[in-house]
Amino acid sequence: MRTSVILGSRAFALTLTRLCYQLIEDHGDLKGTVLIGLQPRGVLLARRLKAALGRILGHDDFLYGELDITFHRDDFRRRDMPLAPSSTLLDLTLDGRRVVLIDDVLYTGRSIRAGLDALLAFGRPEQVQLLTLIDRRFQRELPIQPDYVGRWVDSLDGQRVSVEWKETDGADQVVLETGSDRRGAPAADPISHEH
Repeated sequence: MRTSVILGSRAFALTLTRLCYQLIEDHGDLKGTVLIGLQPRGVLLARRLKAALGRILGHDDFLYGELDITFHRDDFRRRDMPLAPSSTLLDLTLDGRRVVLIDDVLYTGRSIRAGLDALLAFGRPEQVQLLTLIDRRFQRELPIQPDYVGRWVDSLDGQRVSVEWKETDGADQVVLETGSDRRGAPAADPISHEH
């Protein structure tokens, strides 16, 4: 398997900062907006954005939550091994609120669909937007598009995009992994980037 770095640590940091300023441009001080990270990997991005927004805005008075989507996934009962749920930390109603749903990689759209279903248990938001660090735009299976994107990545069969975090993986970076295609032959070089 070959790996190549799509976003190194410096570009990674700049991308997160840009996403923060885009949120501020649309939501002001964010005091009326709920930031919700999808478990498991979207939570890492949401926590990082929350900390960066706090530094930029000079306050950490954000409505924030972490949402588990395990039992809302459409493949929940189709797996050989049962899925282990993560925790949901969301102690507020979403009725009439603006929500920004946060995930690290948008691929088929199925995780986001599950996240939207899970949100309904907490009320009916006025608006839901989607922020993702990586958008694998040509691999979508459902009509879901992000409002905020760190980087668009194009990929081929046999390729995977991994977001690595300093806290869990030792470095902040996004990596493209190229393995074999379904026939066992090496996959072609990437067109651009992807997960």
